[in-house]
Amino acid sequence: MPIRTPFTIWRTLATAATAALLATFLTPVAAQAAPRESRPVYSYENAVREAVWVDTGLDGDGDGRSDRVAVDIVRPRELARQGRKVPVVMDASPYYSCCGRGNESQRKTYDANGDVVQMPLFYDNYFVPRGYAFVGVDLAGTNRSDGCVDVGGRSDILSAKAVVDWLNGRATAYTTRTGTARAKAGWTNGRTGMIGKSWDGTIANGVAATGVKGLKTIVPISAISSWYDYYFQQGAPLYDSGPDWLSDYVNSPDARAKCDAVQQKIVDGAPRTGDRTDFWTERDYLKDASKVKASVFAIHGQQDLNVRMKHLGQWWDALGRHGVERKIWLSQTGHVDPFDFRRAEWVDTLHRWFDHELLGYDNGIDREPMADIERHPDQWVTSKTWPPRGTSTATLRPAQGTQPGVGTLGLARDRGTETFTDDPALSETDWSARIDTSTPEKAGFTTGALTKDLRLAGSSKVTVTATPTTSTAHLSAVLVDLGPATIRDYATAGEGIATLTDRTCWGASTAGDSACFKQTQAKTADVDYEVVSRGWADLGTYADPGKGVPLTPGKAYTITLDLAATDHVVPAGHRLALIVAGTDKDLIDPPSTTPTLTIDLSRTSARVPFVGGASAFAHATKGAATAVPQTAPLDGVTAPRNLQRVPGAGR
Repeated sequence: MPIRTPFTIWRTLATAATAALLATFLTPVAAQAAPRESRPVYSYENAVREAVWVDTGLDGDGDGRSDRVAVDIVRPRELARQGRKVPVVMDASPYYSCCGRGNESQRKTYDANGDVVQMPLFYDNYFVPRGYAFVGVDLAGTNRSDGCVDVGGRSDILSAKAVVDWLNGRATAYTTRTGTARAKAGWTNGRTGMIGKSWDGTIANGVAATGVKGLKTIVPISAISSWYDYYFQQGAPLYDSGPDWLSDYVNSPDARAKCDAVQQKIVDGAPRTGDRTDFWTERDYLKDASKVKASVFAIHGQQDLNVRMKHLGQWWDALGRHGVERKIWLSQTGHVDPFDFRRAEWVDTLHRWFDHELLGYDNGIDREPMADIERHPDQWVTSKTWPPRGTSTATLRPAQGTQPGVGTLGLARDRGTETFTDDPALSETDWSARIDTSTPEKAGFTTGALTKDLRLAGSSKVTVTATPTTSTAHLSAVLVDLGPATIRDYATAGEGIATLTDRTCWGASTAGDSACFKQTQAKTADVDYEVVSRGWADLGTYADPGKGVPLTPGKAYTITLDLAATDHVVPAGHRLALIVAGTDKDLIDPPSTTPTLTIDLSRTSARVPFVGGASAFAHATKGAATAVPQTAPLDGVTAPRNLQRVPGAGR
């Protein structure tokens, strides 16, 4: 007997309900076949455009009144006249006025009545003619909303959740920001899909983690799953500023005048020590993954150095443990929207996803492969599940070589030590370029040239036993594919894409809101190596990842670093490398001292998920030729310059 998951049950019931509904409007002959695709049959130009303000029940700005968040709505007028209710595509964002959305930094614009004229991005242009409503929500403290931004906390999440509640008849909204005339959402059936990139997608994650009824699916793009992990990794600071800078950046002028108390709470709750506090616990959506009832279609760039792949890996795994229906796309880009790296396929897939999840159409998307992975620029493969079945971890061990800091990587445990001195002026690109050269700032370990392709899929862990010479130390661990390749140039401003001048159109346009957007193409680089996964930690968190302590010089400490999820094939003829070093320039901040660290190789290892596990690694390295040391530096992308402290503004 087949297993009937909640997703399967919904699909069956929804298909039946859709067929029954169509029978009401169609002739008996036409009603025999349920639709598989929504069509652009409704006028975008004549769509209903309106604004309401939803009561959040919060008073974040402390003015004695419940905060109201602004909700701009575009919906089909024809269906409203017929009294037919529609589902909702919703993007809740802090960026609609301060910073813009998408590759062209679009902002909301309004007419003299205060109704939206331009809604950023293509969602409204494309989906409203197909029978959906689009809802753009200004997060509390931004644009036309009351309240204060609290960077992923209760205000952010509950201000968006209140809108889902209103769409389902459980909250109150008003026709103006301060008036008493109420607005009803009688035009919607309440079925809501949230979408958004970066901070917007993060809000979708957070709202889904409340378990709110009516939220049927989320599409988080390059989204945060735990705000602690946006600012720190295991105590190592990723930026030189905290969330108070970010909230001030996106708060509206009204909010800045009222939100000093909230700003101070953010400063007090998020000390730059890297310790986990109650502030971070509130902003950790992983702990509530069991509450997620919505399906999840997640998209992430594997070279995203803004919202790093750790967020996707841990969220994906947590959702899987709780049986959430999932789909995933993994690109070679950095922090880039799929509209800008795979446009036609993205619009088509998103269309079918929403048709299935919100309209209940049995279009087969739930039976397609779970994962799409960009293997080379613009070349994609699929996996039925992700990580693929048969994936298991192999424990790889470093061993000494013939030069200090230039060792080997295999399955056998070795004795001995390697020593390096933290150099905050160097990064993973410097270490990789000199992998075959003894340099003082890193220890590198490589396999021989592989005899078979070797696929990594999932999240790795690197355990290091290190003895520092000072009371503070940061560690970096990276996995590197050594060999020639053409990859997306993720380290440049476009993060793997180049924006062109010609445009393509995706939906209907009006004089004030064009559905035509600038084309893009892959921006590539020919390289000799590619960093495929990274992880960092403050060695002082060896005993508790949530609290750092001073180290005792000369004492050995063991710590396990979580590396970001990846899906990467190391081709036959290439080598796989593990590098252990200190500060990864511009990706973590340096410690307060400059330590020298001695690594105990017998107590250092990497647990790497391979398709085929340890046996696949053994077969790929069997008979591998020892690499000829490279005297000249290897070419890679330019050193990462992660100066962006804003998750997703603009692009």
